[in-house]
Amino acid sequence: MEKKLQNFLNSDLLNKYLVGDISLEESKEVELFISKYPEAAQAYEKLQDNLEIVAKAGAVDAPNYIIGDILDSLEQTNDSKVIQLTPTKRTPWYSIAASAAAILFAATSFMLYQKNIDLNSENNVVVEEIFDLRSDIESNNSKLDELSRELLKLNNPDSRKYVINGNDRAKNLKTVAYINPVEKTSMIDVITLPQLPKEQQYQIWAELQDRMVNLGILDESDRKLKQIPYMEDALALSIKIGTKGDNANENDTEVAEISLKEK
Repeated sequence: MEKKLQNFLNSDLLNKYLVGDISLEESKEVELFISKYPEAAQAYEKLQDNLEIVAKAGAVDAPNYIIGDILDSLEQTNDSKVIQLTPTKRTPWYSIAASAAAILFAATSFMLYQKNIDLNSENNVVVEEIFDLRSDIESNNSKLDELSRELLKLNNPDSRKYVINGNDRAKNLKTVAYINPVEKTSMIDVITLPQLPKEQQYQIWAELQDRMVNLGILDESDRKLKQIPYMEDALALSIKIGTKGDNANENDTEVAEISLKEK
């Protein structure tokens, strides 16, 4: 039974269940493991926590289309005019009936023609909106796939999580680094970065045995999981404040640091 549980945890069923990309039978299997095994329930809770981290990358705005009231234009009012004629002689009844029928036929034909034009125009609008909705669905599916891949990376048992807090120079600074030494990948998630003057920026550095290596710029406006270069045998990660436009300088002001050898 322990092997069966381990096989379940190593599969991607929990990820598929969390993002809704799962069959009915697989869903029942996942719910059975979650209710029966505390390890499965704990893994599912961890996945939910990781989902909150990466959800801000995929955020998907719903399309603002308003299709209602498309038939309002069909309700048209026609002002009628009454023309009084003073007949000089009596008109036969069948002439009056024929004239009335001709007028009614012409009016009906015009109304049907006008409604047909309106319906064709509205139909074209609906078709365009359907194509837009299909495009949005494809875009959302693509983002969902990307979100699922990010969850797999975070839930990888080889991934290590490092919370990087700021020192006295940047007390509100907080970022989280995820490093997988097996797959040799590194990602960082910006939580909060105190505001800097326009000419300054935050930079993340890796400390090696004999040198410091600049891994890139951190910007709070890009608050999502960000891939950074993986550095073999890195001893620590640090965040520094540098000047925009200048070459990276390892002597810039350090505002946060965490050792990678603690875990």
